[in-house]
Amino acid sequence: MTEGSGPRRTAQIFDAALYLLAERGYEGLTIEGVAERAGVNKTTIYRWWPSKAALLGAALIDAPRLRFAVPNTGSLHGDLTALARALVKLLTEPPSAALAIAALGAATQNAELAAYARDFFSNRLATELPIFVRAAKRGELSAEAADPMLVMDALAGAVWVRVVLRQLPVDADFADRLASLLLAGAGGARGQDSCPVETAGPEPTTPCCRR
Repeated sequence: MTEGSGPRRTAQIFDAALYLLAERGYEGLTIEGVAERAGVNKTTIYRWWPSKAALLGAALIDAPRLRFAVPNTGSLHGDLTALARALVKLLTEPPSAALAIAALGAATQNAELAAYARDFFSNRLATELPIFVRAAKRGELSAEAADPMLVMDALAGAVWVRVVLRQLPVDADFADRLASLLLAGAGGARGQDSCPVETAGPEPTTPCCRR
């Protein structure tokens, strides 16, 4: 949805849809219920979104509660750290945590909604690609070797498993350590300075391993 398109109460409609999804699950979510909570006529919703899957798909991409800015910190490590922190916040702080988890969880149970979820992830990756373009221009990353989708999937997956599946607390330096790990794997600036873990043998003698 482009800026300025949609009904006047789009944000309220998205909020209503996400809250009802979290409260009642996908099967219990109805357009009529969304309309009642948002204070609009159901025909207004149907005019823009022909099904509840279409409505939730639009909410995934455009709902202000599920949106966070793409950082530009001046370094790839800083950008990845900021993204990880933003995702941790999204998945741990109310009310966004319950809404995001409910919406993404529902996408695994409904084929129509899953298609919209794929659009959501494609849209998100497109907004994050400039991070890698800037990093390549700064010489932090090889444009040929970099795989932005793999890096972002690994970042999001690590946060999702730690927070949602394991339900473990995230310490203050989790995002920084995750960014360093991803850069090491991607051959980024910090990754190029890293040394392999030695499990046996004499003390390392290479300069980077002395730090």
